[in-house]
Amino acid sequence: MSGDDRRLTGGDRHVPADASRPAPVPLRWVRREPPLPAAAVLALGEDVPALAAATRERLLAGTRLGVAADATALLVLGATEDLPWAPGARYLGLDGDLLVPTTARPQPAAALWRAALGAGEGQLCVLVPGHALVADRPPPGTDPAALESVARGEGER
Repeated sequence: MSGDDRRLTGGDRHVPADASRPAPVPLRWVRREPPLPAAAVLALGEDVPALAAATRERLLAGTRLGVAADATALLVLGATEDLPWAPGARYLGLDGDLLVPTTARPQPAAALWRAALGAGEGQLCVLVPGHALVADRPPPGTDPAALESVARGEGER
């Protein structure tokens, strides 16, 4: 085997174990102008009950919203004009298939973060400073009764 053949096939070269993995890239946020249209609103931690109460009121009024929740987060999806407001909640817009703050742009590009977070086809993927969320997309028309205990601050914690 000639030297060129060995070089092309790897031969007896030593390749460090981590050479195939790209170096981690830090997430940075830059201001976005103009802001994205709101497609969702997110509350975390102690801000969840207020958003749950506001969302419940909208649902009782007949607004169709999709709601995804876990022990520490509440995500409400809907048309911009239908989204509830609550103190501490963050409005999110779509940057490709990634929900991000309406006034911020992740760097590197949003398309890279969706894959890095392991979001599957059709799943929601949310990235905000300090938090990431991957979840199945909820159907619109959440039952208002489902938010009663969360609005009272009695949800799973």
